[in-house]
Amino acid sequence: MPVAVGSRIAFTARFLGRRLAYTYEVTAYEPGRRLVMQTSSGPFPMETTYTWEPYGEHGDHTRMTLRNRGEPRGFASLAAPAMAVAMRRAQSKDLARLKALLERNT
Repeated sequence: MPVAVGSRIAFTARFLGRRLAYTYEVTAYEPGRRLVMQTSSGPFPMETTYTWEPYGEHGDHTRMTLRNRGEPRGFASLAAPAMAVAMRRAQSKDLARLKALLERNT
């Protein structure tokens, strides 16, 4: 099924030793340029934005930018500063793994 505004995507992750399950809804989609998804369920509702843009001398590379925004609830709100650091660390590891996979397949 192709991605479109209104599509729902099940997502699971491990974070701070816990398994988290979310359902994201696509709120904006411009193929090859921008994807925005958000969820209101889980311990900290989030909005995730991916953008892609050409770069390099001939525009022959692609730069992807990933931005997560959210407001923790309940216990998570007490630990927000530590969680922000842990999220950045987890995101960096995920992106490094994705980069390695993409470069291996080219």
